[in-house]
Amino acid sequence: MDEFSELRPLLFSVAYRMTGSRADAEDIVQEAFLRWQAVDRRAIASHKAFLMTVVSRLSLDALKAAHRKREVYVGPWLPEPMVGPVSEPVELAESLSFAFLHLLESLPAQERVAFLMREVFDADYAEVAGTLETSEANARQLVSRARDHLRSRRLRRRVDPAKHQQLLNEFLRACAVGDATSLVGLLKEDAILYSDGGGKARAALHPIIGSDKIIRFIVGLLKKGLGELGAYPVEVNGAPGAMITVDGRRNTLVTIEPDGNRIATVYYVLNPDKLPV
Repeated sequence: MDEFSELRPLLFSVAYRMTGSRADAEDIVQEAFLRWQAVDRRAIASHKAFLMTVVSRLSLDALKAAHRKREVYVGPWLPEPMVGPVSEPVELAESLSFAFLHLLESLPAQERVAFLMREVFDADYAEVAGTLETSEANARQLVSRARDHLRSRRLRRRVDPAKHQQLLNEFLRACAVGDATSLVGLLKEDAILYSDGGGKARAALHPIIGSDKIIRFIVGLLKKGLGELGAYPVEVNGAPGAMITVDGRRNTLVTIEPDGNRIATVYYVLNPDKLPV
């Protein structure tokens, strides 16, 4: 196996976390391959560092372009989920979670790239500064601001995978029959539901905040008679999830973010462009 092929999974991992899009990540890795073929590798001290820098710069460009597109996106934009088993080092698992990727969307593009390079992929500040074409002092500030921002907004109590799966199963059962009493016990009072239809599937146009409003939304959907509902388990970014079917067709990908014994956030991905084929 050649060196680029060996590094390809890592490069995709970097690009996916930075953009939140499988399609963009694949395009970025392909562009990095073309640049790799055109460069004189004898002049490169570290091939891995070179390719990480290329992918990070391309990701920064992609984030800037995506920002303009998301300004006119219909409804909340959620990351494109990775569905199915993932093979990544344990230390990278949390940074792949759907909730974490969604949280990264709140960072400016430069802070996101700087934080991921330094805190997730262990680049030194000189590499971060070189990628962003800034000083090391500013690179440190970007990472520090991103770290503080994420810390202030991520106050979840971790749960083990079995508890995570249990909460999701109970939530799905309660939703299937419109069991409002069970949903009250499962959702935190300040829970949030994000529903991403992208203008291509019917979805809530704004985040639904508060357990009471979420329950009314779910019960209201059932009253509309969507069709014959089904569900089967899937892995979403390394965590429990479920694919909801309507009349046998894939309709909605569901995953949750637990906080202790309750659910803090519910994610519905309905945009057909983001569902697995």
